[in-house]
Amino acid sequence: MITHCPGGFVDVIGDCYTRLVCCIKKREHVALSDGRHEKFLGVPQSHITAKASRSRCDERRVLVRRDYRLVRIVAADFALDRVAVVPAESNLEVVVHSRFSIVVGAPTEYAGCMNSVATDVTQERLVVTEIPGPKSLALHERRKNAVSAGVGATFPVYIERAKGAIVVDVDGNHIVDMGGGIGVNTIGHADDAVIDAAFEQAQRFTHTLFTVTGYESYVRLCELLAQHTPGNFAKKSVLLNSGAEAVENAVKIARKFTGRPGVAVIDHGYHGRTNLTMSMNFKAMPYNLGFGPFAGDVHHAPNSYPFHDKLSGAEAAARTISWLDKRAGATDLACLVVEPIQGEGGFIIPADGYLPALQKWCNDNGIVYVSDEVQSGIMRTGSYYASEHFGLVPDLVTTAKGVGGGFVIAAVTGRADIMDASHVGGLGGTFGGNPMSAAAAVQIFEEIEKRDLMGEAQRVGRVLGGALRELQKKHNVIGDVRGIGAMQAIEFTEPGTDTPISDIVPFITAYAIKKGLLLLSAGTYGNVLRFLPSVITSDELLLDAVAIIDEALSAR
Repeated sequence: MITHCPGGFVDVIGDCYTRLVCCIKKREHVALSDGRHEKFLGVPQSHITAKASRSRCDERRVLVRRDYRLVRIVAADFALDRVAVVPAESNLEVVVHSRFSIVVGAPTEYAGCMNSVATDVTQERLVVTEIPGPKSLALHERRKNAVSAGVGATFPVYIERAKGAIVVDVDGNHIVDMGGGIGVNTIGHADDAVIDAAFEQAQRFTHTLFTVTGYESYVRLCELLAQHTPGNFAKKSVLLNSGAEAVENAVKIARKFTGRPGVAVIDHGYHGRTNLTMSMNFKAMPYNLGFGPFAGDVHHAPNSYPFHDKLSGAEAAARTISWLDKRAGATDLACLVVEPIQGEGGFIIPADGYLPALQKWCNDNGIVYVSDEVQSGIMRTGSYYASEHFGLVPDLVTTAKGVGGGFVIAAVTGRADIMDASHVGGLGGTFGGNPMSAAAAVQIFEEIEKRDLMGEAQRVGRVLGGALRELQKKHNVIGDVRGIGAMQAIEFTEPGTDTPISDIVPFITAYAIKKGLLLLSAGTYGNVLRFLPSVITSDELLLDAVAIIDEALSAR
């Protein structure tokens, strides 16, 4: 909104919650509300001067040069007090954030609205074209000519912007995101505090390589990981780029510490797309097929899958341990790598006592127990790590996805003596622990505590899990509903059996996307819908998603 009032200033006010439009009672001026839009104002260079800054939370002010034509007002460290100018006759681009306000001198005659681009996204489902719309379809055609066919496309839908629980495609459709970038955007899309932290870091420097010249955000993130991973012993970390790289490094560290070559994993697990992690995956298609030969000394054993195997935790653990003892030999194993809740496998929650029994067996035999928390870690389940729900205290923990809130970062954290087993220079990488990503991750830890986001994850679990259980009563093809916190799933089977039905999930996901709901599949047999919503997703959006699934099942 632009309001013309008496005076001679442009007043940019941020208040996305109350939608306030504030005006200065001094000369003629133009006031812009935070609302949902950016405004481009025609302003000569001589008038681009910061007059004042009135902070709501902290003092921040900066004008930043961009492509020699625009000046952008954004949040940055107030202490920098930097003002970059642009050539005369350029436009002033005003970007309104929710936590600060800046006053910029501009006579009224230059305050015409040149353009408008949405910066806030209404948290509601809104379908304005067919999905996919014409612009998405055009982009998809371009993609076919430029992007490898090996890069999958679940939906031919292309996103222009996102906020909170909503992604907006290039055709203007507001789509409820129940996949969260496969568990990455736990805190929500484009969280203001996380973006501000990364942007502030980008103003200082973007890269040095930590192993050459270090920086504080890397160290601080490692301190936070040591504080919040399970266990009250001394811990250390290494920061990396991806979940697969974290798993690779965990195996490497375990091998160095034990002097043993063997790696044990359990059925229905997923660990990545590198050569070693492909070797550790259970499902060949689409991850492994045709990409061999694979790494050796990787041993697969049966898991605990209560819905299908009907075993107690003790019985399932005895089966796993017996298999590994006979097929691999405990004295030859460096590590056992287990997802506490198996993600790609279908959000499988093991029977009570299963994981602690495996850990005890590892401890008794000098095997490093690695908890792969790439998908389940960082408040996803209502605890910092899903291991906590099972009473686990792993030797090593892998972290990725949600820890960066969309910025690329991962970690291995564990017992200091194990983490220090590597020789100097044995761990690291060019981009591991990138300064901007590390700053974003540190901010996420702060936001978790400040905003009780783990409590929000628990709320999501209660609301979504409860609604899915009610849905199960209505549709007998829902064989199982399971999950913890904001990590929920439903498995489709022949009524009254555990025989998978594989054609329901693709029907539902195709139906849902046309209604403005993004859902993800999972499971070894492709018969599981998995839900990885942001923990800030409203109850209304969660229930709306379940209602659409109900529609789809009724229409099938």
